[in-house]
Amino acid sequence: QVRLVESGGGLVQAGGSLRLSCAASGSIFSFIAMGWYRQAPGKEREWVATIVRGGSANYADSVKDRFTISRDNAKNTVYLQMDSLKPEDTAVYSCTAAEQRLTGIYNYWGQGTQVTVSS
Repeated sequence: QVRLVESGGGLVQAGGSLRLSCAASGSIFSFIAMGWYRQAPGKEREWVATIVRGGSANYADSVKDRFTISRDNAKNTVYLQMDSLKPEDTAVYSCTAAEQRLTGIYNYWGQGTQVTVSS
């Protein structure tokens, strides 16, 4: 069973930066994709960014040009560098990993880390 553990959240002022980490208990090379989602209080969970095994990344329009997702296969870790943070980025950020199985794609989830951006 794979475990994903996020870290790096916290309180930051608007315009500041944070880097989130998602450490997997096993090799991340086996995952076809890894990504980040976020959920603000009272809102639906929102996709933030995805990086596939080959290294290509995609971003939600709301974070494009401000957030950068990357992966370090040697450390079994995925990162989300968040710059120019805005109060509307406040949410619990969760890491996810997609595994291809014979029966389809299975998604693992971390427990989430809180990011709070003050104005």
